[in-house]
Amino acid sequence: MSRPLFLRILNEVEVYEPYFVQRRDNAGRLGLSSMQKITAALRMLAYGVTGDFMDEYIRIGESTAMESLKKFCKTIVTIFSDEYLRSPNANDIARLLVVGEQRGFPGMLGSIDCMHWKWKNCPAAWKERSFIFTELAQGRAPPVNYTINGNDYTMGYYLADGIYPKWSTFVKTIPSPQGNKKKNFARAQESARKDVERAFGVLQQRFAIVRGPSRLFKVNDLTNIMKTCVILHNMIIEDERDDSQGLNMEYDQLDDDIPELSRNPTNEFMNFIQRHHEIRDSSAHHHLQVDLIEHHWQFHSQQ
Repeated sequence: MSRPLFLRILNEVEVYEPYFVQRRDNAGRLGLSSMQKITAALRMLAYGVTGDFMDEYIRIGESTAMESLKKFCKTIVTIFSDEYLRSPNANDIARLLVVGEQRGFPGMLGSIDCMHWKWKNCPAAWKERSFIFTELAQGRAPPVNYTINGNDYTMGYYLADGIYPKWSTFVKTIPSPQGNKKKNFARAQESARKDVERAFGVLQQRFAIVRGPSRLFKVNDLTNIMKTCVILHNMIIEDERDDSQGLNMEYDQLDDDIPELSRNPTNEFMNFIQRHHEIRDSSAHHHLQVDLIEHHWQFHSQQ
């Protein structure tokens, strides 16, 4: 993290959260500065150390260090989530589609994988729960239209490994491929899918707190810590990227109108069910993979 980015974070956190403002006690002595508290929180995120490790280095107690970490993460999520933790808008998707087509995968939105952060108190009901396609099923996702091998498609897809289901929104590799076409496709898919694994590797290397088992107990604290690591990671990438000034970070606000409650089947609900089945369509998954194999073979031949 560069010094200007650190100072920007420090200033915005200090303005938003009074806890980080340096004050005097009843005896007139200055308390801990915002620099001490935020530095302690960042070091705990970056190195995954315990709160008592900050005692000698920053001269801050264990309980204060833990409180600073929790308040810092909560403040970061509140201030920067709308900008650095938002869903892709139409401009983002258009840019992703261009990058995917250049790599031989038209319609690709990116790669998907999971990262485990061990937590002994994790509820069993959360197993295999994901909301990544919620907006797509509700019809609120930006449209994605593309053509592969003469066939039209209306939903983007993610490159995935073998643990994911055969849905139309996933394109998986071919285990033990036979023939040059399938071997070429499997090689290209596995190579492109490494992007998400590298991203998780960089995130865990940059923030060691998510590399090992969690030392906190409350789910809200764990959520804020993970979101903070992702937000800071995105801020660092933007800060280090040369063309960051040219990015359009605007996004459309959702409508605040509250729909009327109805217990009868509505067109919106029926469309939701239809889109839900389209996402889980295994035959569409198979046809998309076949078209991509043929397309990527032609793409490879042209290169």
